[in-house]
Amino acid sequence: MDAKTLQNYETSELLRFTTAGSVDDGKSTLIGRLLYDSKAIFEDQMEAIEEASMRSGADEVNLALLTDGLRAEREQGITIDVAYRYFATPKRKFIIADTPGHVQYTRNMVTGASTANAALILIDARHGVIEQTLRHAFIASLLQIPHVVVCVNKMDLVDYSEEVFEEIRTVFMGFAGKLAIKDIHFIPISALKGDNVVNRSTRMEWYQGPTLMYLLEHVYIGSDNNHIDARFPVQYVIRPQSAEYPDYRGYAGRLASGTLRKGDAVVVLPSGFSSHVKSIDFYKDSLDIAYAPQSVTITLEDDIDISRGDMIVRENNRPEISQDIDIMICWLNEKPMRLGGKYALMHTSNEVRCMIKDVKYKIDINTLDRNNEDKSIGMNDIGRLSIRTTKPLYFDSYRQNRVTGSLILIDEATNETVCAGMIV
Repeated sequence: MDAKTLQNYETSELLRFTTAGSVDDGKSTLIGRLLYDSKAIFEDQMEAIEEASMRSGADEVNLALLTDGLRAEREQGITIDVAYRYFATPKRKFIIADTPGHVQYTRNMVTGASTANAALILIDARHGVIEQTLRHAFIASLLQIPHVVVCVNKMDLVDYSEEVFEEIRTVFMGFAGKLAIKDIHFIPISALKGDNVVNRSTRMEWYQGPTLMYLLEHVYIGSDNNHIDARFPVQYVIRPQSAEYPDYRGYAGRLASGTLRKGDAVVVLPSGFSSHVKSIDFYKDSLDIAYAPQSVTITLEDDIDISRGDMIVRENNRPEISQDIDIMICWLNEKPMRLGGKYALMHTSNEVRCMIKDVKYKIDINTLDRNNEDKSIGMNDIGRLSIRTTKPLYFDSYRQNRVTGSLILIDEATNETVCAGMIV
């Protein structure tokens, strides 16, 4: 497989998407319908959910059981934890993150959506745009998810009304105009009946747009990755010291963004030493060019002291370097944040320690207003912090680069991940 083929495989064929919506909007049912109608369910899986549906007294097969695997989820008919499912069609491969709708599980949605190319925001056609809809749209904007698909579900319960659909579209777009969402699509569906999910509905002939499956198969995601800024965080230094490779020194890692070519003039951070790319090794092959997000081993013309956590970048295109950083965060842990507290910080392959200097503001998750007075940050809270690291980080803003612009904080006492952060 050559480099170009590998790039197409990694960036064009795999689409990650997440579902978001209020409780009972039909997220799990929609995923079940996608899997069922696209023939991505094994016979034994189908038999199992048919039996489970009969035991619960349901009139129809409950397709939501394909993702709701926890006993508490099945008993209550809700999603509690993020459930990941993989399926494929002849056009593309997919990884789905089915996330909870409850306010108290905001952290779970942030986790599931952090790597997504697209977000499916479900709206119950009977209830229209509600607070939870606005909350999930805000989180999709905060996480810079490139594509948002608003699925107006349960159209069968409003007699497939075009007026209801258009009213919801108008209200949502009025709010979305304030957010940084690049690409929005609206589809009227019935996950329960299968209308416009995989197969086109015969009961909504007024809708001339694509079905959800067609959109997922054809939405262009080639430009979702940053192809301009070459960023190569070093994960491991390879020194075989064997008879075949007595002097080999390679730097292994995953190209976070951009491209690197043989002969490129590069700089190693934080040392600042310059060199040129001698070779790009991929398994047993040598490549002329590496594309994000390929995992490769790079060798340089000069012997430079490089270790895990260092970053190789182009000489004329460097990231920001600072110890004082502002971040938007979602707090993930039950233990509240300690102002002035010290935490371990993981950024790409680099690990440093940091101190929380200040809480700039906290966002009211219900009204989306900024609260400048409340300095407390608890589980599921979203806000803006100022931190200072023990040594400089080399980073881009999250808006520019989702890989080098993201980080996590870890409680050193418990080793638990307490916070997901996006560099402003």
